[in-house]
Amino acid sequence: MNWIDQGFLLSKNKYNENSIIAEIYTKNHGKISGIIFGATSKKNKNYLQIGNKLHVNYNYTNNGKIGNFKIEIDKILSPLFFDNKKKLACIISTLNIVKLLTVEFQENSKVYNSIDNFFNLLKERMWIKNYIFWELEFFKLIGYDLSLKGLISEEFINGKKIYFVKSKYNKKIIPNFLIDDNINPESKTDLLGGLKLVSDYLEKSILRPNNINYPKSRADFIELLK
Repeated sequence: MNWIDQGFLLSKNKYNENSIIAEIYTKNHGKISGIIFGATSKKNKNYLQIGNKLHVNYNYTNNGKIGNFKIEIDKILSPLFFDNKKKLACIISTLNIVKLLTVEFQENSKVYNSIDNFFNLLKERMWIKNYIFWELEFFKLIGYDLSLKGLISEEFINGKKIYFVKSKYNKKIIPNFLIDDNINPESKTDLLGGLKLVSDYLEKSILRPNNINYPKSRADFIELLK
């Protein structure tokens, strides 16, 4: 069986001397694994950067063996950020999260479009703030909705509004920009606070219940922002 599609390269692992096993999130077929023969050729090697958008021709049989891809470049994306360590780390972390939390052969055009939107937001001035909202929207698309506005309380301290979530054991401050869309983060501390909140939610509500370890690539990305 054979089909043609387009998709984003999520991961690649060596298969043999000249080939790799790649995972690609495609527009019409979802996440797909397959062998790319000749992946180490000069032409293919340049195309096969994590995050690049590819034209894919997928061939497979029903004998239980993994299929194979023939690929052509559609859009160069990740190399545009090779000179920015923070954005490059964000790309690696994000696509790893997509890989971990999506299901093989399960089409979801909204997830596909969200990956496209992710690369656009990296060009924005407030990209870290917008990335945090992107993550929350991505989690919602795969069935995990952190509805902060329905959970928070507020109080004024020294004339400043503070949002928080209170449990039996602690009181967690929520950065204002996560609740009020018209507010920008006041400092790097605010941004890191937002990322930590989302990371806690990711680990406790998504990864841990599904027996998935917290990704090192995400920890590396957040460490670079400090």
